[in-house]
Amino acid sequence: MRIGFIGLGIMGSSMALNVRAAGHDLTVYDIRREAAAPHLAAGAKWGDGPRHVAETAEVVFTSLPGPREVEAVALGNDGLLGSMRSGAVWFDLTTNSPSLIRRLHEQFAARGLHLLDAPVSGGPKGARTRKLALWVGGDRTVFEKYKTVLDALGDQAMYVGPIGAGLVAKLVHNCAGYAIQAALAEVFTLGVKGGVDPLALWQAVRQGALGRRRTFDRLADQFLPGTYEPPDFTLRLAHKDVTLATELARELRVPMRLADLALDELTEALNRGWSERDSRVSMVLQQERSGVKIAVPKEKIQQVLDAER
Repeated sequence: MRIGFIGLGIMGSSMALNVRAAGHDLTVYDIRREAAAPHLAAGAKWGDGPRHVAETAEVVFTSLPGPREVEAVALGNDGLLGSMRSGAVWFDLTTNSPSLIRRLHEQFAARGLHLLDAPVSGGPKGARTRKLALWVGGDRTVFEKYKTVLDALGDQAMYVGPIGAGLVAKLVHNCAGYAIQAALAEVFTLGVKGGVDPLALWQAVRQGALGRRRTFDRLADQFLPGTYEPPDFTLRLAHKDVTLATELARELRVPMRLADLALDELTEALNRGWSERDSRVSMVLQQERSGVKIAVPKEKIQQVLDAER
C-alpha cells in the first residue's frame, strides 16, 4: 500500500520504520530532513512537504507535537486538505484536541476524505518494538478496512468510537497516569519519612492488593457495573485507613494534598449514610457532580475480560 508518514520524532520515526518493514511503499516528511536518514536507508522516499507526501498516498499518518502542528499540516497552503486524493485516509497519531479533530473531520469529509484519530500509547520502546496501543475514533468501516496497516504500527489497535473517541481515551489514560504519579509521590514520601527504606517500601506495596493488579482492572469490580453491595472493603474501613495515614502525615509534617482530598470524598460519602457499602461508592459523588451515571452490564464487562485471555 502507498503510505505517507509526516513527523519523524521519537515516536514517529520508529512507527514509520515499522510501516516500511511491513512492506509498504513509504514516503516520509519531517521539518528536519536529517530525521529521515534511517527511513531513506530502509527504502522509503522523501516527500518535500505534506503536499508531496499526500498526493499519491492511499493512507497518510501524522505524528506531531500537538494541535497547532496538526492544524498547520492539515490546512496550510501545502496541507493535506488540498492534497489528498478523494477516498484517501488520514490517521492522526498525535495526542491532539478532540475538538480540533472533530472540526477537521467535518472539513475533510466534505472533500470525500476520511480522517480518524488514532493516538498511541506505549512510549518510545513500544514504538520501536511494536508493543503499542492505538485508540481509534472515526468511521468503523474505515478502521476495519485498514486494520492491517495499523497492525504494522502496534499490536493493540482498538476501535473506541466516533471521531474524537480515541483522543478522549488517550487523555483519560494520561491524565490518570499523572494524577496517580502525584499520589504515589505523596505516599512514598510519607513512608520514607515514617522510617521505611524506599526499596523495602516499594517491595512491600507491590505485593499488596493494589500492587498485584493492574490499575484499570479494578474498575470492573464495582465502579463500572455501578454495584456497591456486597462490599469487598467497606467505606467505613477505608475512611479509617485514610484518616490514620493523614494523621501520620501531620505528625511527620508531610504535605498530603491529594490524600486530604481523598479523605474529604470518603467523609462526604460517609455522611450520605454509605458506611457499610463498598468503599468505591465514594466514586459516585464525582458522577453526580459531572451529570454522568455509569452502569455497564456485568456480562458485557466479562465478555471484554474473556476476550483478553
